[in-house]
Amino acid sequence: MREESELEFIAECLCRAGAGDEEAMTTSRLVTNCDLRSVRSHGINRAPGYCRDLKEGGLNPDPNVKQVITTPTSVVMDGDGGLGYVPMSQATQIAIASAKQGGIGLAIARHIGHYGSAGHYTRMCTDQGCIGFSVQGGRGVGGRRRQQQQDGKPSMAFTGGPAMSFGMPGGDGHAIILDMVSHALSEYRDEAFADLPARVPGAFFKSVGLVATSVLLGGGLTGISLPEAEGIQEKWSRARQGGTVVAIDPASVGVPQSELQDEVDRYTGHIKDSYAPLPGFDEVMLPGEKEARSEALYRAKGIRFGEREQEAAREMSQFFDVPLPWSE
Repeated sequence: MREESELEFIAECLCRAGAGDEEAMTTSRLVTNCDLRSVRSHGINRAPGYCRDLKEGGLNPDPNVKQVITTPTSVVMDGDGGLGYVPMSQATQIAIASAKQGGIGLAIARHIGHYGSAGHYTRMCTDQGCIGFSVQGGRGVGGRRRQQQQDGKPSMAFTGGPAMSFGMPGGDGHAIILDMVSHALSEYRDEAFADLPARVPGAFFKSVGLVATSVLLGGGLTGISLPEAEGIQEKWSRARQGGTVVAIDPASVGVPQSELQDEVDRYTGHIKDSYAPLPGFDEVMLPGEKEARSEALYRAKGIRFGEREQEAAREMSQFFDVPLPWSE
């Protein structure tokens, strides 16, 4: 499927769900980027949920996104109960500008819903030659997933899965983009892995620690506990999250952008030349390389949709009476 067809389809469905033009286009752009990069967890299959939340009142379809705090190195955006894509994109742009001027930029978006893949915002940083970090947290993140029960409480084997990402700018090679849920063992949460903490205690408890810091950096730091947050969350039940992004300009510590990019390329080449692929893999790849290859392929030949993506598109097409972005 052509990239432009998916962009137009998602944007039209979001508009019919009540979103304004900027929110629809920004969200559609970033959702489509995930499908281009084969990040299926945050592609078009997320869009029906966004549309429902906007249509049914879980999210504000017409938020007044604005800056509420500004310092030389930081900014706070108020998302006013809407989706997180627009306020986080604006926050990231300001963080990058602050980094270019003062070495580092911190930007926060509060009172928002889901902001998608954390890698969106670190890629914005690396595209401008900056190091990037982004995380989303809040209350109830991951709480809707099916969890093991012990004594009537969810098992600690799964404590949530807030998104987090680190980005390092590359030169001739690709940027290194680590884009993940912060619970590195979150896929092993069913009863078959109930003894996971005993089997791999180091990895398990490090994952729990990553979740705790991510929830609080991406949620607590953004103001989800402030008095006004309660009112926002009562009015817009799906706006229970925040987002944080940090941009760092390497030139501020005496390392020119080109030097860091060259070092990233040198490191990447060293890893590829010095290590054998893991069992079951044909080559050595670092985080972000597979996604970059998918993006180049799908931009040239069209995005490949699996059954989940087709089902999501059909659901929105039927509900909003928008033609499917492909011929059947």
